[in-house]
Amino acid sequence: MMRAIFNRMCPTPIMSKREPAIYKVIFLNQGQVFEMYAKQIFQSDLWGFLEIEEFVFGERTQMVVDPSEEKLKAQFEGVIRSFVPMHSIVRIDEVERLGTAKISEAKITGNVMPFPMPMPDK
Repeated sequence: MMRAIFNRMCPTPIMSKREPAIYKVIFLNQGQVFEMYAKQIFQSDLWGFLEIEEFVFGERTQMVVDPSEEKLKAQFEGVIRSFVPMHSIVRIDEVERLGTAKISEAKITGNVMPFPMPMPDK
């Protein structure tokens, strides 16, 4: 009885379904900073890695095409899951809206030094 009264007084439902979370993941990869969006992120069974699944890219309804996003989309096409080393992760945010995935060059500025990572010879 009390629950029915509370529901009438409260204009919004008590337990509303929440939209699936979208995460913005920023990580370093071979001297570049990758900023990508995914639906699933969790600690891997492989020690020291995070698993990133269900990458999300922007819709192609726009007339303007971002070459950086297209490069990422092509690079991760057919990828079911990525294993990213924890020390490569810069930041993970849960976001309300999907942004544009992009790649940028890693720049070392100020007094902060990144964790040393081997760079392949070209």
